[in-house]
Amino acid sequence: MAKKNKKTESASTENPSPVRKRKKSKPNYKKAFMIGALSLAMLSFILTSIPNFGSGGSKAASVNTPATANAPAPRSSTTFTKQGTLEIQRQNNPAPLLVDIEVAKTETKRNQGLMYRRHMESNHGMLFIMDELKEQNFYMRNTYISLDIIYLDQDKKIVSIARNTETLNDNSIPSNGNALYVLEVVAGYAETHGLQVGDQMTWTLD
Repeated sequence: MAKKNKKTESASTENPSPVRKRKKSKPNYKKAFMIGALSLAMLSFILTSIPNFGSGGSKAASVNTPATANAPAPRSSTTFTKQGTLEIQRQNNPAPLLVDIEVAKTETKRNQGLMYRRHMESNHGMLFIMDELKEQNFYMRNTYISLDIIYLDQDKKIVSIARNTETLNDNSIPSNGNALYVLEVVAGYAETHGLQVGDQMTWTLD
């Protein structure tokens, strides 16, 4: 066993080593900032998930008509609304054809046409009433249904027929003659029923 050194022992008793004071921890501002930022982000996410939060009521969202031919269809596409009945008198067949029609006689309705619709019955059609007798030009922008576009003159006789039009296409489809009315029906209708230039149409509106 080692001997104790008295001088050393006495010195250590008389002069005890000083007690170290603990350093106060500094506030971690960076950590506090990160926690605050995350809390704000979570609160913002929760509030934006609540329908119509802060709007004071529900509002219908405005939909702008896309400018491109392949724009996606809106969630709520328009559906057919019967507004009249059209009769077709053919030169090569005495039996008249009847078509339930929707009418587009305002600029807004004519510009919309059959855009975005995914289906149309074979006995349905859209009748366009134009403002002026002249060469008319239609296109298939945002139109998902292939159509027969039938141009009529002021006497409601067929001027020309554009058959089986290409969907989602911006190319102009001319009437190749002056027209005042235009009838759009599903593609193949004109061939199936033997329609030709000079056939007569009449209609009554509801």
